[in-house]
Amino acid sequence: MKILHPASCILFIMLLALGAYARQAGNKLSTGNKKAEKAFIAAMQAYQARDYNLAIIEVTQALRADSNFCEALILKGDLFSDLKKPSEAINEYKKVLRINPLFSNNLYFIIGSLELLLGRYGDAEMDFSTYLDGKNVPDIKRKKAASQLANARFGIAATLHPVPFEPVNLGDSINTRYDEYINSITTDEEKLYFTRKIPRSEKNPELRGYEEDFYSAIKADSAHWRNAISLGRPINTSGNEGALNISPDGQYLFFAGCDRPDGLGSCDLYWAKRAGGTWTEPENLGPTVNSTSWDSQPCFSSDGKTLYFASKRPGGKGSSDIWKTELSADGSWTEPVNLGDSINTAFEEMAPFIHGDGQTLYFSSKGHPGMGGYDLFYSRRKPDNTWSKAVNLGFPINTFSDEMVLVVNSRGDKAYISSDKFGGKGRQDIYQFPLYKEAGPVPSTYFKGIVFDSETKKRLQARFELSDLSDGKIVAASVSDPVNGEFMLVLPIDKDYGLNVSEDGYLFYSDNFSLKGLLVANKPFIKNIGLKPIKSGEFIVLRNIFFDTDKYVLKPESLGELRKLLELMNKNPGIKVELSGHTDNVGTPAHNIELSRNRAKAVYDYLIANGVAEQRLSYAGFGLTRPVDSNESEQGRANNRRTEFRIVGIL
Repeated sequence: MKILHPASCILFIMLLALGAYARQAGNKLSTGNKKAEKAFIAAMQAYQARDYNLAIIEVTQALRADSNFCEALILKGDLFSDLKKPSEAINEYKKVLRINPLFSNNLYFIIGSLELLLGRYGDAEMDFSTYLDGKNVPDIKRKKAASQLANARFGIAATLHPVPFEPVNLGDSINTRYDEYINSITTDEEKLYFTRKIPRSEKNPELRGYEEDFYSAIKADSAHWRNAISLGRPINTSGNEGALNISPDGQYLFFAGCDRPDGLGSCDLYWAKRAGGTWTEPENLGPTVNSTSWDSQPCFSSDGKTLYFASKRPGGKGSSDIWKTELSADGSWTEPVNLGDSINTAFEEMAPFIHGDGQTLYFSSKGHPGMGGYDLFYSRRKPDNTWSKAVNLGFPINTFSDEMVLVVNSRGDKAYISSDKFGGKGRQDIYQFPLYKEAGPVPSTYFKGIVFDSETKKRLQARFELSDLSDGKIVAASVSDPVNGEFMLVLPIDKDYGLNVSEDGYLFYSDNFSLKGLLVANKPFIKNIGLKPIKSGEFIVLRNIFFDTDKYVLKPESLGELRKLLELMNKNPGIKVELSGHTDNVGTPAHNIELSRNRAKAVYDYLIANGVAEQRLSYAGFGLTRPVDSNESEQGRANNRRTEFRIVGIL
């Protein structure tokens, strides 16, 4: 999506200064030289017509006739500013300050803005301070100048205390002589997605302008990528697509499409679902999410329901804010909610990226104190679901240029950006760099594999729910691919998780991951899951039913599994089941029989208390008599301590 260069904000601003001066001077120009006046008028006409070459010629003639002609010096400064030559513009404006103080106050604001563009933070601090000390400063300009002064002071401090930053170009397989913009990297870091901007004349010499399309690349080894390929149709079209995001489970693709026949505003959000190796036809997210304004830059959370995006819709804090919406169980989207004052300002916020930890948000902003232009920030979600104060990622990650997008890998130790500041292969190239610890998210690993029918081996689309065992809340949700059964879930460290995998007509599968106390992400969990059809004789191990040692009172961490068990019984009212308890070989056989029986009864009592008919249930305790593993190791004994659920009949 096109973002205007900060210098363009100064376009025509000096015309206001010229008008103000003319009023002060009784509508007279500051020269009495007729030749200078004539050339100046011609230069102004050329400037307003955007004929900058002619304007330069004419204003130069005016200044040859009168080198102290202030309006001509200001116009020449405007021309240099519009031509992206801020240093030359500053020189012209400062000549005016030396000649005539009537222009000084407004010029200090403009000079300070240009100095920020060049990273001259000390000079900018002095000029904005001088501007704010002036008389009759309009409130709106005072607010803007105060913000810019804060940027100048931040820039001074940040350059004195740089953060670690060692960008590495991703190489020829990704970057070309054209623009490449980073979009997403998969949770397992095996696939990279990005946007490439190519002249339309590459396809047809008679066409003008540029076309933006999405590309992906597969990792070749730890340091290299295979050659990128276009995503093709139906995702890429003859129009422009931008701001791609792949969901952490790899199953959904979100992007922004502009000026489309089914669009509701200038740019709308779209999504598609993966089916095997292809994507479904993209769909507009609809009028609840998309407004009549600009909606773009989506990012889907690992919780499987929250979509963050940037929007210029009414009701925000500034020009562009970051919002969120949630995907309901029925497939509809909730009314978008603004992320609030910790994130959004009276200026522009863009490009949200929510890490797989579900609590670290990276974004770009012009409103928080920074180096000038757009800077990259991060904020962390607090327990009450509000966001912490935004933190600037620091210099030299941020500079006086615009930094717009940051993508962070699941482990939290590597980040990706697009930049044109480091030489590179062309214009905007994609780089990776180690992300310093303080700015990193909660490191995460992942669980991936394939779901299939345990009898027919047919690949299945199944539902995944990952819950925090400490409170039972769902922290991630997903579905496996409907064609190939592939799945992937993010597992942030330092928590214990319960997993449930379910599909209609099958017994659910449960597992747990003990990551509490880990400080770094372990190797990933890779496992294929066979779901058992619901029929007599089939059984499952309830791996998320927990008891204290030598006790038979259900622990609170068991509640999520118990609810899934109740859901299974209610969805299949014809099944009769036996609940059985099993122990390891610690303790006497008689004691273990009694303990295992009471543990099975605890689950039985929960189901009875929640409406399951007594005639559908039975329970038994088998103690140590039916081991599934060796009792010679702690892990083996843990596997033998279990509660099972077996279908003993179907009514």
